[in-house]
Amino acid sequence: METDERPGTVLTDDESWKVLQRNQHGRLAVSVLGEPDIYPLNFIADQGRLLVRTNPGTKLAELTVNERVAFEVEEISEGEAWSVVLKGTARVIESQTEIDEADKLPLKPWIPTRKYTYVEIRPTRVHGRHFELGDEPERY
Repeated sequence: METDERPGTVLTDDESWKVLQRNQHGRLAVSVLGEPDIYPLNFIADQGRLLVRTNPGTKLAELTVNERVAFEVEEISEGEAWSVVLKGTARVIESQTEIDEADKLPLKPWIPTRKYTYVEIRPTRVHGRHFELGDEPERY
């Protein structure tokens, strides 16, 4: 069977991290008791990990119940797009030394709120793809 589908080019780990590093908004996927949730949030890729800031609430409660998470970022420009998915474990940063280091990073809340809780996501797997965008091919 012939197909016109072009699933994109697989990115190397380095290329995937470059996409993560040049973006600041993505989606965090969590699952508790078999019920998935997904949250848009801002982040920073730093030293082989992702950092996010949040407040107590559903998202924080869910990722403390099940530390296994997925994170996705998309980047779209004229004629091309990138998608990177990171799977890993999340933990609340509680050490004052780590909090002080995180405070030095340019990670600010997305909306005008105060968010004092840092969450670190350590990857177990990162994979990405690059796509050339275009119109659907015509049928013969």
